[in-house]
Amino acid sequence: GKAAPGEEVGVLLCDVGDAGSLATMARQTRLVLNCVGPYRFFGEPVVEACVENGASCIDISGEPQFLEGMYLKYNEKAAEKGVYVVGSCGFDSIPADMGVLYTRDKLKGTLTAVESFLSVKSGPEGHGVHDGTWKSAVYGLADEDNLKKLRRQIGYAPVPVVGAKLKKRGFLFYSPEFKEYCITFMGSDGSVVKRTQRYLHTELQQTPVQYGAYVTLGGLGSVIKLMFMGMLFLLLVKFNFGRKLLTKYPKFFSGGYFTKEGPTQKQMDGTSFTMTFFGEGYSEGQDPQKGKPNVKICTEVKGPEPGYIATPIAMVQAGLSLLEDAASLPKRGGVYSPGAAFSKTKLIDRLNKRGVEFSVISKPEV
Repeated sequence: GKAAPGEEVGVLLCDVGDAGSLATMARQTRLVLNCVGPYRFFGEPVVEACVENGASCIDISGEPQFLEGMYLKYNEKAAEKGVYVVGSCGFDSIPADMGVLYTRDKLKGTLTAVESFLSVKSGPEGHGVHDGTWKSAVYGLADEDNLKKLRRQIGYAPVPVVGAKLKKRGFLFYSPEFKEYCITFMGSDGSVVKRTQRYLHTELQQTPVQYGAYVTLGGLGSVIKLMFMGMLFLLLVKFNFGRKLLTKYPKFFSGGYFTKEGPTQKQMDGTSFTMTFFGEGYSEGQDPQKGKPNVKICTEVKGPEPGYIATPIAMVQAGLSLLEDAASLPKRGGVYSPGAAFSKTKLIDRLNKRGVEFSVISKPEV
């Protein structure tokens, strides 16, 4: 049976529409885990209450516009207050962000580029996702222009390319390693990893790693189905009535994948993910500014069903790292990506013990 929370665990009611209730909540804790999305609608009041009242805050957002918007608005203030606001601490984007750092740390030499391939496998029941995630995607894609504006406003320092330039792949391609078709991963992983690499480069003078994120689809049948659904989605998402349709009938427009009920327990039990990282770089003593990469490495992060099992594991372990590995966090508070906040903590060890497992698959010497 499920363990019931102990007697000493109380319940505080608060409402994102009621700033007073959020302030009262934030004043009673050192760390808030914020699970209420889509964050573009409900996220900011919680961040604001936490920063104002001296509590750190972790969320599981996969929405780059929210994540980077919070950085623009609250980074300085969080630093002043000595609190840490760490977004994207769920399946988006801890496996990718920490996976790149793990790969870097396991390569003897300098890692300069890595590509990740996500495979989600499900049992006979298939797998499902709650429509909250679907809504985030609908509004995120509708609003891409504003994300570009926001990034100009932040005025990010450019991240230099070190080593051979990572080739951009087409949107859809066949992977001989997986014997499956793959597409560019549309989630937040790419943007989160980039923020981490920029931070580690500008603040800690570490060599930035180039990164590409992909997802395996399967055979031609899956490709055709996805292309058809994708075209319909992109057509509708640009119009107000289209977004209303998409959010009203998630099951229909996602081919049964996103539902208002979310996945069944059976579906979750039968689902798992593997994220495989192919890294390349330069052996110790080789100058990454000269010549071709001469070492490779392959690592993976494996875990249970992403949305409802792996995500809470990632979030809770990130929370424990924030509280217990405090001496290894960045010196000042601020708004951080997971890799920037946790690169020196025991987060990967903590995840390994909880079933989100990082391992080296091979170190082929070239």
